[in-house]
Amino acid sequence: MNDSTGDLLHETLLHDTLHTHVREHDGDAGAHLVGLADGALRVARRRQRLARTGAGIALAAAVATAWVAVADDGPPRAHVVQPAHRSDAAKATTVSLLPVTSATEGRCTHGDGGYTVNATATQQAMCFHTDSATGMRDVRVASAKAEKSTVDGRWQMEATLSPADRTRFATLTASLASAPPPRNEFAIVIDGKLWGTPAVAKSITGGRFAVVGLYGEDLTRATAHDLAKRLDPSR
Repeated sequence: MNDSTGDLLHETLLHDTLHTHVREHDGDAGAHLVGLADGALRVARRRQRLARTGAGIALAAAVATAWVAVADDGPPRAHVVQPAHRSDAAKATTVSLLPVTSATEGRCTHGDGGYTVNATATQQAMCFHTDSATGMRDVRVASAKAEKSTVDGRWQMEATLSPADRTRFATLTASLASAPPPRNEFAIVIDGKLWGTPAVAKSITGGRFAVVGLYGEDLTRATAHDLAKRLDPSR
C-alpha cells in the first residue's frame, strides 16, 4: 500500500467516525468536526489521484466501500446503482440485507455469486461476496421516502422496515458490529444489484436504512423518488 492510499484509508475512517458522532450528538462543535473531516478526506483523495497519475502507482481500493451512520436515528449511506424501471406498479420491489464475507479488488468472476462495484475515476472495481444464509432475503419494507439529508443536504432514499423485520435487522447488525472489515458490513441488494455496503459499529435498532451515494456519485432527486416509489408498498 502506498502512502497516498494509506492516507485515504485513514481519512475515510476519520470521516466516517466523525459523521457518526455528529448524528448521535447534535451541535455546532460536531458540525465543525465534520467539516474538518470532509476537508481531510478531499485532500487524501487528491493526493491519491496525483500519485496514480504522476508515478503510475496501482491504486489499492479501500475495503470499506460505503460510509454509514449507525446510530439508531441515523440512516446508513450506500452505493448508488441506477435502478431499473418498475414493471409492476401494484407490487413493491423487495430488498435483501446480506452480511459481507469478503471484498477484493477487481470485477467478480462470472458465476461466482459476487457483486461487482464498477471502477470510477478514483477507485478500482471491487468484488463483494455475501452470506445469503444468515442475511435477510426478499424483504418488503413498510415504507420508503425520498428526502434531503439533514447532515449534508444530499438526496437520499430512506426505507423503514416492519416491526418484525426491525427486530431481525437489529439482531443481524449486532452480529456484525464486532467483526473486522469487511465482515462488519452488510450489502443492500435490490433487484439483484448491489446498492451499498454500509459498515456497522453497533446494533441498528431503528429499523431504517438509506441509499445516498458512493464514490462522490450522489443520488439525484429523480433517482431517489423513483427508488422510493419502487420500494414503498403504498405507492
